[in-house]
Amino acid sequence: MTITTLLQKAGLAICIVGGVLAAIGGLMQSEALWQPGLVMLTAGFAVGAGYWPALRSYQFTLWIIAGFVAAMTWSMDLIVWGGFNITHKWIVFLVIQATMFSMGTKLTIQDFIDVAKMPWAVFIGTFCHFVIMPLLGLTITLVFDFPPEVAVGILLIGACPSGLSSTVMVYIANANLALAVSIAAASTLAATFMTPLWVNLLAGSMIDIQLTAMVMDVVKIVLIPIGAAILHDYLKTYAGVRGRRTVMFLAGMSALWLIYMSAGGWDSLFGNTSAEVQMYAVVLNFVTGGIVWSVFYNWLYSRVEGIKKIMPTISMIGIIFFTTTAAAAGRDNLLQVGFLLCFAMLLHNLGGFLIGYLMSRWIFRMDEQSARTVAFEVGLQNGGMASGLAAAMGKLATVGLASAVMTPLGNVSGSLLANYWRKKDARKAQTANTNRLSASGNLSKGNSL
Repeated sequence: MTITTLLQKAGLAICIVGGVLAAIGGLMQSEALWQPGLVMLTAGFAVGAGYWPALRSYQFTLWIIAGFVAAMTWSMDLIVWGGFNITHKWIVFLVIQATMFSMGTKLTIQDFIDVAKMPWAVFIGTFCHFVIMPLLGLTITLVFDFPPEVAVGILLIGACPSGLSSTVMVYIANANLALAVSIAAASTLAATFMTPLWVNLLAGSMIDIQLTAMVMDVVKIVLIPIGAAILHDYLKTYAGVRGRRTVMFLAGMSALWLIYMSAGGWDSLFGNTSAEVQMYAVVLNFVTGGIVWSVFYNWLYSRVEGIKKIMPTISMIGIIFFTTTAAAAGRDNLLQVGFLLCFAMLLHNLGGFLIGYLMSRWIFRMDEQSARTVAFEVGLQNGGMASGLAAAMGKLATVGLASAVMTPLGNVSGSLLANYWRKKDARKAQTANTNRLSASGNLSKGNSL
């Protein structure tokens, strides 16, 4: 029996114990029993679900649900440890950068080259994503009477690029994975300007949006981590002796700059400058940090076996972190608008799937597998990025609510749709194979006659 199987069985045991505690606590109306029991039930099932092959593709979704349940059950106790709040802006920034870098390691320079090989398909996917979801989000905010900051969160998640989960769903559905990766690459780069632009255009009248500051935040939490991952791919795949020396020189200069900054250089150079100059200086520090980290990771990659396999897990942990912390921070607000917000975000998500599929299939005449890919890339957003931007605004408990709700809903609906399409294709293949065998048998009988 493997360690994985043992963990899965232990998870199922915890799930059963948690279910019993939750049931007893519910009957006795005892929070001391039903609260930990409910968390044990969902977390244990998330661990143990992998025991059944049919449920393994749902484990990521189950973990997000478990985190959401824990957030709604324990709220502030989950995010405040010894008086320190783990949703502090800089902690969120570091986690979102780690998440985006991990996602970026799944992208390569070749992926961007591939964009040029199928520009029309990538353009359609990216166009649909940045048109359908923001406008659909705007429609939802006009129909439902949400508080302004919650409405801004809906517009924000609609203006974000596609994330890791969309590519995972495309893989499960046996759709066009190469197109999915290319759309993800293109939409992530486009988000540097499209996300702040849409949020400022649609939400600027609801809350104060600093367009330049938001662009810089997107650069810090998206463009720089992705760029660091691409630089690693360059060192790994393309760099010759001269190219590697150039990158090493830049990394050395960057390291010296960061040491100087931490040794008092910031105060001497930027301490008395304007807020705008300081904003650009912070971005410069992030760029130098990204270069140093890329070189360090490239060194680590060449010496630690299996490091590549860990990166998707880090991405998933990051997404679970954002979902959990945003829900916990905004629990009170979520209880006020919870059902309505869940319904609205489900409409947003399913509407993205449906309109993305129909536009790509019927209007742009794409093939079936590519249309399915566009549906996932349109309907599933980068919830981590939305949470990171909400935290940068200092409004994780309100603006971050939509992404906290959309992420688990999107993963549940996406998993169901991906598995439906996968099984539908399997049934078609089986039917076609049966028909071929039947035709072959009839032909043999005819020949024997």
